[in-house]
Amino acid sequence: MSTVAAFTEAVKSGYQFKGTHVKIGKAMFDGAVTDADVFLPLKTMNRHGLIAGATGTGKTKTLQMISECLSDHSVPVLLMDIKGDLSGIAAAGTANEKLQSRAQLLGIDWQPSAYPVELMTLSDQPGVRLRATVSEFGPVLLSKILGLNDTQGGLVAMIFKYCDDNKMPLVDLKDFIKVLQFVSDEGKAELEKTYGKISTTSTGTILRKVIELQQQGADVFFGEKSFEVEDLMRINEEGKGMISVLRVTDMQDRPKLFSTFMLQLLAELYASSPEEGDLDQPKLVLFIDEAHLVFNEASDALLQQLETVIKLIRSKGIGIFFCTQNPQDIPAAILGQLGLKVQHALRAFTAADRKTIKQAAENFPETEFYDTAELLTQLGIGEAFVTLLNEKGIPTPLVHTMLCPPKSRMDVLTDGEIDSIIAKSKLVRKYGEAVDPESAYEILTRKLEAAAAQEASQEAEEKPSSRKAEPKEQTIFDNPVVKQIGRTAASVITRSLLGALGLGGRTSRKKSVW
Repeated sequence: MSTVAAFTEAVKSGYQFKGTHVKIGKAMFDGAVTDADVFLPLKTMNRHGLIAGATGTGKTKTLQMISECLSDHSVPVLLMDIKGDLSGIAAAGTANEKLQSRAQLLGIDWQPSAYPVELMTLSDQPGVRLRATVSEFGPVLLSKILGLNDTQGGLVAMIFKYCDDNKMPLVDLKDFIKVLQFVSDEGKAELEKTYGKISTTSTGTILRKVIELQQQGADVFFGEKSFEVEDLMRINEEGKGMISVLRVTDMQDRPKLFSTFMLQLLAELYASSPEEGDLDQPKLVLFIDEAHLVFNEASDALLQQLETVIKLIRSKGIGIFFCTQNPQDIPAAILGQLGLKVQHALRAFTAADRKTIKQAAENFPETEFYDTAELLTQLGIGEAFVTLLNEKGIPTPLVHTMLCPPKSRMDVLTDGEIDSIIAKSKLVRKYGEAVDPESAYEILTRKLEAAAAQEASQEAEEKPSSRKAEPKEQTIFDNPVVKQIGRTAASVITRSLLGALGLGGRTSRKKSVW
């Protein structure tokens, strides 16, 4: 048997699957396309994956093509669009000579197709607004994202307990700040009597960290109406999985806010999804494009959370895929959990680059048909090394693959097209209006104002007692009524300043978190 025949036989044997599978390309040998198809089994898409490659090698289009395959088979998809170039999946592609030539080589009937898309946002951009409440985070996750030590985290847990016991919902950061100020001043004695000693130093540190989070725009994320993760797992009327495109192009300079969102989303997905075991196909697949931006700026809490979720969430039918420039961008503990690897070309401009390429080659199964390290620098656009786990969890042969092109537009939507999608979206209407119900801020403010009024009334009703000696000279600032008025005025000024920042409040349901 010739080398080409042996290669073709090895690929065909290694990429035969019993369950539902989709064609993602054809195997290549010695620079030529063979007749061996490369398939992707949907049963193993909950084993997570990696799509890597240098800029301009086609990795984002590979992500787009795989998302289309999932949608065609009724699997919902969530895309983290950090560069802003994935919205085109909502519009049909345009045929051209290159596409037709590639389709002919691959033996596929390429037809342009648009896919059902929801455009989502964490900020004031057009789209479905994603929000969550402080209560939904809970004390553990909130302490992690704020980077608190054990003592400070214990104080946060005490605050949550106090609010739960007194039926004061923590909806947004304004609520949390108000309670934090209360426990460090007027309410300190009350809380210490029931819950233990409170350190003023700790409350000050926590407040500074919350303000830092606010400066990255967290106020627009915390609030009602909070997003329900079930809305990510929808099928449209034609039986296609909905593709939710979360446009986070404005998150690159706000890593703490993005970490906050990722922590909440992963915790919510894990907590709300039942154990499913190995399904015939996943319930949801999450793609994080330009993942190196996430890991470069991620907090330690986010990295720990990702590692934990990667290990546990696959049994709930959810797959997570990272798209990045270099496999070394992914922490080793996470990289070792990724079953599917699609490696586009890497560039060797320096000695450090060559070392990186050698390390990347060592992450793949050994093969007698390729010099992996050498070929990694020679892969063409839209070509990649592919290996994945079969239905028995065994890695398939490493194969140089010419990948199928996306059927949707390989470009961004126009503003008019974006407006059209948003106008038709039921979720935009569902989550578009911010709700500001009575929560901890309003309850505490009313409580403090009532106490101040009562104290002032008592002081006014008291009659002066007979004096046997001349009282010492007093100033107006020694008057307790004046002191209370000063405290009340300070509270009003604080509320006014917070109101100028556009902070809102709302009630929240209780949810389980980490």
